[in-house]
Amino acid sequence: MSVAQERNLRLVRDVPAEAGVRLGDIRLRNRLVTSSSLLGYGVANAKVMAYGMSPISHFVPLERFGAITTRTVTVEPREGHFTTKDDWALNELPALLKRYGQALRQVDGGWLNAFGWCNVGIDAYLRDYYPRTREQNTIISVGGFSAEEFVTLVDKVNAAVPAGDIAAVEFNVSCHNVNFDFDQIIESVLAEAVPRSNHPVILKLSPDYGYTAHAKLAAKHGVSALTAINTVKGLRLDPNTGQPLLKNGFGGLSGRAIKPIGLRVVKELRDSGVTLPIIATGGIRSFDDCREYFWAGADAVSLGSASWFASYPGYALSPFYGARIRNVLRRIENYQPPTR
Repeated sequence: MSVAQERNLRLVRDVPAEAGVRLGDIRLRNRLVTSSSLLGYGVANAKVMAYGMSPISHFVPLERFGAITTRTVTVEPREGHFTTKDDWALNELPALLKRYGQALRQVDGGWLNAFGWCNVGIDAYLRDYYPRTREQNTIISVGGFSAEEFVTLVDKVNAAVPAGDIAAVEFNVSCHNVNFDFDQIIESVLAEAVPRSNHPVILKLSPDYGYTAHAKLAAKHGVSALTAINTVKGLRLDPNTGQPLLKNGFGGLSGRAIKPIGLRVVKELRDSGVTLPIIATGGIRSFDDCREYFWAGADAVSLGSASWFASYPGYALSPFYGARIRNVLRRIENYQPPTR
């Protein structure tokens, strides 16, 4: 057995809650993390009109989560299908809502989004945002279109963040909203970029690609854990015109509707013999949702759009939603999942 495989098989479950939780060599404060993009970069430049930070986050202590996952950052800034601007004045609200209407839509049982990896770029993130989130445990999500780009991203994180100062780097090699076939590059990304990282690496899996094969590739190349799942590719059309609701056409479906898919993927990964720790995400909103994922084989769970998104009028209930998340957080902090 290789050193990488031995490292991947380590899964410590009996760490006291006050000491945190280890998933292999990933250190979490507890088993509840947040999904990429829902909390932007973990900190905002505006208190009210801050793109990327759910208004609900103002009512939740982010430093208490097992880790906060950033939105996916790339080598260069990307407008994607939205904008990199994250400081909006109140008089700019109509323009912001128009942009949101082209990149995010509420659909039956969830949300359809196509932001297209809009982000400020790795240099700006590490310079302007990361230093302001030191009280949080952070997972930095990175994305690229070649092994070389992932190597560059890893090298930049290594140079700016000492080993042990973050939980992990998450490789997003499965996004639907950038119109790219990641199957072409995933093995070279893992082979070239994972060994260079001074931080544990998490691979984010798509339910629409060969997730079992990708998970086994991840184990082979020394990845420390898996995120399952990314959003599910979806489409909605305007019933009056037949035109796609989103600027990109297709989008990523998230929320309550994909919970059965997320559970299926986690269970199938375990049934196929995958032993890497799994951070499960997909439709999680309550403590019972978390337990379902633990029973399916997950080692930690991640709150995504089902917890952090609401209709625009619904954000008036942000204190209530925040209280619900705090309750889940309290219950999970001392919870020990069943052993397998």
